[in-house]
Amino acid sequence: MASSMENKLRLSELNNRIKGVLQDAFPATVWVIAEISEMKVNRSGHCYLVLVEKDEDSDEILAQARGTIWSYTFRMLRPFFETTAGRPLSEGMKVLVNASVEFHPLYGFSLNIRDIDPTYTLGDMARKRLEIINRLKEEGIFEMNKDLELPMVPQKVAVISSSTAAGYQDFQNQLNNNAYGYRFYTHLFPALMQGNQASESIIAALEHIYLYEDFFDVVVIIRGGGSQLDLSCFDDYELAFHITQFPLPVLTGIGHEKDDTISDMVAHTRMKTPTAVAEFLVAGVMQFEVHLDELQQEFVNSVEDILAESRQRLDNAVKTLKPVVQQLLFNRQKKLSRYVWQMESSVSEILRSNEYRLSRKKDEIKELSGRLIHDKRYRLDEYHHFISRASAHQLEEGKLRMNALLEKLKRQSKSRFFAERNHLLLAEKRRELLDPLNILKRGYSITYHSGKALKEIAQLQEGDEVRTMLVDGTFTSRVIEKTKESKRNKS
Repeated sequence: MASSMENKLRLSELNNRIKGVLQDAFPATVWVIAEISEMKVNRSGHCYLVLVEKDEDSDEILAQARGTIWSYTFRMLRPFFETTAGRPLSEGMKVLVNASVEFHPLYGFSLNIRDIDPTYTLGDMARKRLEIINRLKEEGIFEMNKDLELPMVPQKVAVISSSTAAGYQDFQNQLNNNAYGYRFYTHLFPALMQGNQASESIIAALEHIYLYEDFFDVVVIIRGGGSQLDLSCFDDYELAFHITQFPLPVLTGIGHEKDDTISDMVAHTRMKTPTAVAEFLVAGVMQFEVHLDELQQEFVNSVEDILAESRQRLDNAVKTLKPVVQQLLFNRQKKLSRYVWQMESSVSEILRSNEYRLSRKKDEIKELSGRLIHDKRYRLDEYHHFISRASAHQLEEGKLRMNALLEKLKRQSKSRFFAERNHLLLAEKRRELLDPLNILKRGYSITYHSGKALKEIAQLQEGDEVRTMLVDGTFTSRVIEKTKESKRNKS
């Protein structure tokens, strides 16, 4: 126990020993396989990495170390790696780095990276890419989106792109300014088109479009104007899976000429550029229009053929029926002539018979009319004598009644005249008695206030001016005091 206490070390001494051991164990640089878990480049241009090793089955982290690429090295490594690998150095990428093993007493263990082998990363990406393709095929979904039927006239387009991307603007210009004047409805669902979060952003846009699947005809994923090194997001399994499962045909125009991404492979239709996608949609509508024209021409031709055939059949029928119809008309004409002759004979016989009957009726009517006229004339003479006698008697009686009525009317008129005259005399007498002037002559007066005759003391207030009319003039006075007489005093 005492000996162990004597061997105690300061932390710095322990770290320096560890540093020495590591330098002895790793005197030269070593090649290390790892995955970039985190990556940051500061303003000075230094690149700081977190390197990890994961279990291939469980994805559990088995080892972890810090890595550093100093700015003067990073400025040379980065363009060489991206040019060779065709991908930017990014998180989630598996790399083979050449590094020196270092241990700092203050900062601990780290790897000072001197070189990166892009060929290893290419091989690893190709392996992962092939694994994703095989997985999609084994799951039986690789061709699912391709199996969807493309609408005959895809005019309602959901677009996934960046609103600032040059490829999106090229797509819109090509589609909306097409030479045929076709109209398209497009709606942009914005998404990141490069970087580590691009695949998640595109998936989110697809899920948003899914809410309107009954409205749109197709989905277009387009990208253009960016770096060709930023295509790794389109080799993502989750993005490819969502494209295969999407209920609408997906068209891609990611804007690269050399290789197809996995998203291109599983999409319904892959075009090289956004402009090519727009031309494809325009061509689809044009093909449908041509198809309609062909159907119209086929219909017109069919109708003309049917009319020509029907016309020929009609001509043949006319030729066949003409002799039959002529013979039928001849037979009917003979029967009609016979019927006319029989009718003329019958009508002549009937006319002769009716003429004889009419002659007899005429004689009978003439004889009967003579008797009736004689009887009526005799009766009219009798009525004339009777009316003459009765009229003379009635006229005499009427004259007597008329004279009596005249005498009665004279008597009644005279009596009514005297009664009316007496009534007028009485009315004139009452008028004279009620005339205000005559009332004033008898010593009475009339007092006015505000132009109205006073009837009650309540109409006046103390201080009011009143005008009093007498028989020979008027005078004005002011109310000094007013006294209302009670009914008892009046009585």
